[in-house]
Formats: sequence, C-alpha cells, structure tokens
Amino acid sequence: MKESYVKGPYIKLNQWLKKEGLAYTGGEAGMMVEQGLVTLNGQKVTEIRKKLHDGDEVSVNGAEPYRILVKE
Repeated sequence: MKESYVKGPYIKLNQWLKKEGLAYTGGEAGMMVEQGLVTLNGQKVTEIRKKLHDGDEVSVNGAEPYRILVKE
C-alpha cells in the first residue's frame, strides 16, 4: 500500500487527486468520481469534495490503494 502524507486534519478528495498527480484539473477529478473510478475505504465515492482523514484508504481505477497519513 502506498502512503500519502497531508497537512492539516483532512484534505478534500479533488485536491488530493491533483496533489498525487492522478488528476490534472478539478474537472478531471470530478469526471473520475462521476465514472465511479474512485473508492474510499472500499466504497465508491460520489462526492468530489469528500474529506479524507488520517487512515483513510483511496484507490483509483482498481490500482494499489493509498493510505492517507496526516503530518502536522
């Protein structure tokens, strides 16, 4: 499992997708969610601005998941 470090108590999904280089724009991130390509803790995500917290696991298009780790 890959690790993704974020600052603060959470990061929004659309921001995280861009941070990791999985989406280049907010529009592209939205399309990924609309197409059902993004899962959070094993469940398909329907909210593009869903807050990701410490310990959450995100996978895109069935790839190896990322674990969100908060770095304060």
